[in-house]
Amino acid sequence: MSWVLLLIAGLLEIVWAAAMKQSAGFTRIVPTLIMLAAMPASFILLAMAMRSLPLGTAYMIWTGIGAAGAFIFGVIWLGEAVTPLRLAAAALIVSGIVLMKLAGGD
Repeated sequence: MSWVLLLIAGLLEIVWAAAMKQSAGFTRIVPTLIMLAAMPASFILLAMAMRSLPLGTAYMIWTGIGAAGAFIFGVIWLGEAVTPLRLAAAALIVSGIVLMKLAGGD
């Protein structure tokens, strides 16, 4: 169950990061409200997952899901550049997530 909570927390991190970008510096109310709802929900689910998962594993996977997901969101919905170096960086993040999960310790 902790892994499911961690996955949802990571997905909510993508939501709040994307909403923050869309809020235009908190000048647009709907994206700002989405961010304000998703951010604490993400933190709460992360804290719940950390009850049984190691700190390093949980935090790295949470931030990795958020970073890789925000990259994908930016490319697909915001038209951000896709370059070989950006793709390599995203691949390294995903590789780190997979390796941390395979390393166990939970």
